[in-house]
Amino acid sequence: MAEKSGEKNEKEKVFIIPIWKKVIKTPKYKRAKKAISIIKEFAARHMKTDEVKIGRHLNLRIWENGIKSPPHKVKVRITKKDAVATVELFDAPAEKKQEKKKEKKEAKEEKDRQPGKQEKKEEKKEQPKAEEKEEKAKPEKKKEDKKPEPKAEEKKPAEKEAAKEEKAAKKEAKPEKKGNEKKPKK
Repeated sequence: MAEKSGEKNEKEKVFIIPIWKKVIKTPKYKRAKKAISIIKEFAARHMKTDEVKIGRHLNLRIWENGIKSPPHKVKVRITKKDAVATVELFDAPAEKKQEKKKEKKEAKEEKDRQPGKQEKKEEKKEQPKAEEKEEKAKPEKKKEDKKPEPKAEEKKPAEKEAAKEEKAAKKEAKPEKKGNEKKPKK
């Protein structure tokens, strides 16, 4: 059940953590949070350390079905390096971010060392800023130039008043219903 990696300070073990026994006793709206704390306690107890970090893929697996229904058990790989235990899903792909970041930094440093390129970069940065300011100024001018034109379909004030009078006349012509009076029986 235990695996050790090649490095001296690094220990790696695989466990199946039973979550459901403790999670079932908590309210539904706290279950995923409780599952995370159960995993942290389990890792701290078995790797004999206080500092535990949960991996991205394990976190996604716990929260996959929402807060109310975390998985019943999870197979994890716990790696202890120095005094920090990292818990990750067993099937999770290996993270190679650190190597990629180092390569990118080295490539950027090499580019920055070359003279002449820095000057070009600074010029390019200044040009878009000037263009953006000009573009912002143009729409403001357009708004000022445009004046609201009267619509062809708009009614003149005299026509509006006539329409209101017609509506009022129709309302008066209708007989008013009285809800309190009873209809005569036939």
